[in-house]
Amino acid sequence: MLQGVSIKHLNQHLGEEVMLQGWLYNKRSSGKIQFLILRDGSGLVQGVMVKKEVDQETWAKANSLTQESSLRVWGIVREEPRAVGGYELQVTRLEIISLAAEYPITHKEHGVDFLADRRHLWIRTPRQSAILRIRSEIEHALREFFYQREFVLADAPIITPAACEGTTTLFEIDYHGNPAFLSQSGQLYSEATALALGKVYCFGPTFRAEKSKTRRHLMEFWMLEAEMAFYDLDDNMRLQEEMIMFVIDRVLHRCREDLKTLGRDTDRLASISVPFPRLSYTEAVELLRQKGVAFEWGDDFGAPEETLISENFNAPVFVHRYPTALKAFYMKPDPNQPEVVLGADLLAPEGYGEIIGGGQRIDDLTLLEQRLDEHGLPREAFEWYLDLRRYGSVPHAGFGLGIERTVAWICGLDHVREAIPFPRMLYRMYP
Repeated sequence: MLQGVSIKHLNQHLGEEVMLQGWLYNKRSSGKIQFLILRDGSGLVQGVMVKKEVDQETWAKANSLTQESSLRVWGIVREEPRAVGGYELQVTRLEIISLAAEYPITHKEHGVDFLADRRHLWIRTPRQSAILRIRSEIEHALREFFYQREFVLADAPIITPAACEGTTTLFEIDYHGNPAFLSQSGQLYSEATALALGKVYCFGPTFRAEKSKTRRHLMEFWMLEAEMAFYDLDDNMRLQEEMIMFVIDRVLHRCREDLKTLGRDTDRLASISVPFPRLSYTEAVELLRQKGVAFEWGDDFGAPEETLISENFNAPVFVHRYPTALKAFYMKPDPNQPEVVLGADLLAPEGYGEIIGGGQRIDDLTLLEQRLDEHGLPREAFEWYLDLRRYGSVPHAGFGLGIERTVAWICGLDHVREAIPFPRMLYRMYP
């Protein structure tokens, strides 16, 4: 099989003849010159074909090309600041691999539903491809961050016998005649692996059957969840801000062209530094009241409240010590203020809302049993989880980062549906 040069590496072949393999994104002609815009998944480049410099067969092949036809192109790499990517290809010959039928997504505006129905093709466009490359870089950076800090990747199951975040948003399935559920979170299992391995993380899809159609919600999304033995709330928040800074630095360094394609204001990202601001839930409520919002202590923040809180800061902001009633059964109460828990959400700036939720876990067996009863959760389903408090319990903490919301924030997207290759939303699971 022929192996060509990728478009992103053309700068390493200036003045050389190379072969590219890809697809025709667009073309135009001035009669004696054809301009072929090629894509190969790593970027776009303009191929210039001059009629008098190629044979008739090559010229005719170029004339016959349709949008998204696949082809191989040979040519000399030239520097051209005016061209997309800063380089162009002086085409000497081409080979058609497959002529595409009339392509449904043309170079004009299309409606959201039209594009969503053709998501398998929509991801070929420069904007969508740039988003997915940035997503890949974010995921790679996260894995490297934890690898450098000697965390162990310990995968959690997707099929579970019990709820983690509550029973109202579960996708129930039949497990050989017994009820089971698609995972809402790998946290409980990560607590077990953390007590075996010290510092762990898991990374995979999670599922929430939420009846929500907001720009922040998906039915299926990806989470990176970390769990650390002998960590408290403050340790947990410090690790999170270090992780976010690592990701931002990596994306700014390696994805500048893709961020430029998206029109992202990178100065906003570059200005972020640690430590991130920290507000208690009570302080956040007072901030909302100062802004004229009639907000009751004990109510949960929705998207409007999170936006109002975060707009006071240029960096992500931690909101910690939420009311106990708002959080999951495993959250540890603050010993100095039992009506709140040692948990924190990290709110992204620019109105993107919560990207991380986490906190310190209950490490006392009796209290955990009491919380299970209060939440009406079946004791028998959690016996294994209670064992973690029976046999060598220690203080421990962890968090979960939503990949799609993080991608949406870093890319400056309007909706999380663009932050995942094939989104699953309320009333939509095609394609």
